[in-house]
Amino acid sequence: MWLAFAFLSAFLLGCYEVNKKMSLTGNAVIPVLFLNTLISSLIFVPFIALSFCTDWLDGTMLYVPRASLEDHIKVFVKAVIVLSSWISGYFALKHLPLTITGPIKATQPILTLLGAMLLFGERLNLYQWIGVSLAVASFYLLSSSGKKEGILFAHNKWIFLTVLSILTGALSGLYDKYLMRSMDVMTVQVWFNIYQCAMMALILIGLWYPRRTKSTPFHWRWNILFISIFLCVADWVYFYALSFPDSMISIVSMVRRSNVLVTFAAGALFFHEKNLKNKAIDLFLVLLGMIFLYLGTK
Repeated sequence: MWLAFAFLSAFLLGCYEVNKKMSLTGNAVIPVLFLNTLISSLIFVPFIALSFCTDWLDGTMLYVPRASLEDHIKVFVKAVIVLSSWISGYFALKHLPLTITGPIKATQPILTLLGAMLLFGERLNLYQWIGVSLAVASFYLLSSSGKKEGILFAHNKWIFLTVLSILTGALSGLYDKYLMRSMDVMTVQVWFNIYQCAMMALILIGLWYPRRTKSTPFHWRWNILFISIFLCVADWVYFYALSFPDSMISIVSMVRRSNVLVTFAAGALFFHEKNLKNKAIDLFLVLLGMIFLYLGTK
């Protein structure tokens, strides 16, 4: 069951990435990210109010329990990790094609896998190892495709930011597994969104607003709203998948990156990106890797 939720989260995450690219193209990054965290927080505020002031949500999956100071500190740490990943990832996505960033981020679970093996004692079977190997091969082929578009992986700052986003994203995934061992899904999701919003407000006011006339102007787009909606649902499904006792963060993280199927299709249809034939080979390897991971969990 947890694997089905992981695949659903992957599809929703792909829709999130597409709307994020549409929001960021020719737009200021910091305001888009702030509004994303603000809207996400506002989505969850009613659940906090209903949980704290009424008994309407008692016993449901949307109930937000009261958390201890220690739990709030743990969630705040998660918010810092995720926001670091988002800031670097948003800037990279603005300047790179979806058909490049999508497959690169699809390799993030390899780092999560290594961490899961070291920290949680997770072990992979033959099918799962084949899936991971295919993901590694896809990254190498993608770097070759990028060179044909003038994107040199070793000397491109946006590629560097993408890699930084992957590293912090992998760290976040491992931390999620740790949190889900002792904390409620809604506690983590609700409060980490609110803490992110508070931090982004400080960044917006302190860094972006004084320099707004010297940087890319901000334009409101309805895709910004869809970013938050798709992300909130995708994250809730993801956390719920991790709440299953037999779930494996190494597999859930890998499956979530099958969202590259959605981003690749959008890159071809909406953004008319180049060199699709070679990138399709990379995409095929990612998809084949997901199939082997699925077979390995049956």
